[in-house]
Amino acid sequence: MVISIDGVCVFLGLDVGKAAHHGHGLTPAGKTVFDKPLPNTEPKLRAVFDKLRTKFGTVL
Repeated sequence: MVISIDGVCVFLGLDVGKAAHHGHGLTPAGKTVFDKPLPNTEPKLRAVFDKLRTKFGTVL
């Protein structure tokens, strides 16, 4: 099985904790574009994804 990542502009890794989350976003070239604590509510997390999508394109 081959999975295509063509079109992905930011890979966002999430470290999920009980009290706090942290995100680290990389471009396909390996440039860090996001590295900071994340909010702990769904609406605020969605806002982070939306902001990254608006600035860079597709977020995975």
